[in-house]
Amino acid sequence: LGLVGTIAEGDVVPVDSESDDSEDEEVGPGGRGSCGPGRRRGASRGVFSAEFVFEEAEAGGEDAWTAALRQLRGKKAATTLDEKIEKVRQKRKLQEKEAKQAKVKDEDAEAEDDQTKKKECEDCSRDEEDVESEYSLDDESIFTKADKVKVKEKRRSKKGAVEAESFSEDASQYDDNLSFQDMNLSRPLLKAITALGFKQPTPIQKACIPVGLLGKDICACAATGTGKTAAFILPVLERLIYKPRQAPITRVLVLVPTRELGIQVHSVTKQLAQFSSVTTCLAVGGLDVKTQEAALRSGPDILIATPGRLIDHLHNCPSFHLSSVEVLILDEADRMLDEYFEEQMKEIIRLCSHHRQTMLFSATMTEEVKDLASVSLKNPVRIFVNSNTDVAPFLRQEFIRIRPNREGDREAIVTALLTRTFQDHVMLFTQTKKQAHRMHILLGLMGLRVGELHGNLSQTQRLESLRRFKDEQIDILVATDVAARGLDIEGVKTVINFTMPNTIKHYVHRVGRTARAGKAGRSVSLVGEEERKMLKEIVKTAKTAVKARILPQDVILKFREKIENLEKDIYAVLCLEREEREMQQSEAQINKAKKQLETGKKETGSEGLERSWFQTREERKKEKLAKALQEFDLALRGKKKRKKFVQDTQKKAQMTPEERSQFEILKSQMYAERLAKRNRRAKRARALPEEEPAAAPAGPKKKKKLSVFDEELTNTSRKALKQYRAGPSFEDRKRLGIAQRRKGGNFKSKSRY
Repeated sequence: LGLVGTIAEGDVVPVDSESDDSEDEEVGPGGRGSCGPGRRRGASRGVFSAEFVFEEAEAGGEDAWTAALRQLRGKKAATTLDEKIEKVRQKRKLQEKEAKQAKVKDEDAEAEDDQTKKKECEDCSRDEEDVESEYSLDDESIFTKADKVKVKEKRRSKKGAVEAESFSEDASQYDDNLSFQDMNLSRPLLKAITALGFKQPTPIQKACIPVGLLGKDICACAATGTGKTAAFILPVLERLIYKPRQAPITRVLVLVPTRELGIQVHSVTKQLAQFSSVTTCLAVGGLDVKTQEAALRSGPDILIATPGRLIDHLHNCPSFHLSSVEVLILDEADRMLDEYFEEQMKEIIRLCSHHRQTMLFSATMTEEVKDLASVSLKNPVRIFVNSNTDVAPFLRQEFIRIRPNREGDREAIVTALLTRTFQDHVMLFTQTKKQAHRMHILLGLMGLRVGELHGNLSQTQRLESLRRFKDEQIDILVATDVAARGLDIEGVKTVINFTMPNTIKHYVHRVGRTARAGKAGRSVSLVGEEERKMLKEIVKTAKTAVKARILPQDVILKFREKIENLEKDIYAVLCLEREEREMQQSEAQINKAKKQLETGKKETGSEGLERSWFQTREERKKEKLAKALQEFDLALRGKKKRKKFVQDTQKKAQMTPEERSQFEILKSQMYAERLAKRNRRAKRARALPEEEPAAAPAGPKKKKKLSVFDEELTNTSRKALKQYRAGPSFEDRKRLGIAQRRKGGNFKSKSRY
């Protein structure tokens, strides 16, 4: 009958590997993906279609990330940076081997030629398993030398902390025995909490959820990794379940500063709402606009968005509005209320409903109500579970001192740390996108598995880097401050700061990527002479002992020498990138010209309609120019040394390690100086005026009193006309004569006209 026969006990069954990766992994016998003796990996792969993909569960943890990547599929570059780095590395190895062969001058060179070529081919095809294998026996000493770690003494200040004022209520004290069952949450939420494995609420959740359920405005602060997302999502979901919507409208708006944080909050929200009928929508930059517009037209209950993309939809999607928003939530609120989002936040708040509940959450929330006036908080409740500058409780903080004449050692120190001590689950933060890209290339050429995350990458590349780091396909993620806020990446063991960040707030957020949810973690920061002031403040506020790490000087010199030898390879990788970029630009222009020729001008004209924005192009240009001039004026006024440094570095094609480090520190100092100058200015009223006109006072309006000249000039009554024809009266002539005599003249004219 053509049926498939039953498999007998003695039959050999070909089993395909669970993994879909093309990379070969060394797995022990009996381990995950292990193959039996004589069985080749992927032997039965031809049975299944290559296009078949298992769809994840609707409420799965990775659903939001995979959905975002699915939208961006097909937008990858021709070759990745890792492929370019590998190409340059293989070329360098061949050149080194050829150089060694040239030195060997033996009589039997012709006979040995064939053997050496075979060895070269074998070495080129085989991937290296250990980084240490690249180094010679003379270099093994740098891996065995240990770093010195000393406890840094803490100087306690005698001054007491100044308490915040002007909040209507302080709810920072909470019931420590409170559980999720005691919070009067609905059954669907309790079921979702159990499914996610939440056992006991965290301190911020114990303090915020009862207050949020009462509908009060909240200004909350808690350390990184303590569950702030669930603290504001759970009361919102309870409100939506208790009072179902009558029409398809958006009732909750969650604003986040970065795209990756938006995807993460969306993922958590979907998991908590999986057993209810509450709908969610994600509207962040970099993802497909049309898909988002279709989702917004259906009127989701909860919208998670970044400010720029939200304003885009408000001005270009006619059926979408914010007039029905009942709850406004700002995650990382201090970042959302600073100068960079100021104009966008004004526009969003103007379009929001005036009768709403507002909740602000951050690890470094400002305690001044004046700074929060722009969000129109109504009698806000202050919930500060932790101080503004508190880091995670189980974080071990270490600092490496950079001597004044050793600023160029930063790259060598970071490379030594990543090669010798911290080899996996590491996040490296830099101040600039250019430095992050350079560190990716440098560490890749050293043989480490690296990825990067910053604003110069496309959304596909950013999400792919995060996915690979979470899946442990790469050991090190080099990032700027775009990854410093809110991202919950499981298993990050170490955070390294290439330079100290702009402010202590930025430092708290950076080191908050590790030691999350009660786990242990470590941060290592490089501190120069110009950054020691911030170090003293961190040591002063630290609750646990702060360590000072010292690397042996010969280790640093060895790695600095290696970096100098790799400069040519770094330049070669940058050249390959530039060539590929130029090729892609030319291909895009050719494709655009072809499309215009095929479809005609009418269709292209209809497709090329520009999307409207709340500011005109001229206004945006003026705003950018004003900010640029302000930055230049505040940071470099009277600083001749800095001005000269910036001009000199712009002239040079390639900077030295010292100049690169100085440039990183300069960027941080410019930001700190701008911030200090803004704080010294007189506070301005940032509260937005209501759209409705002010009510007029009761009673008749008082007319403005006119002068004598205006009254006579505008008077057209008969009496006034007769008086004009007859000339001035005796009283008028007398009054005018007195005024003329006071000025020193004689009144001779019979008529003043």
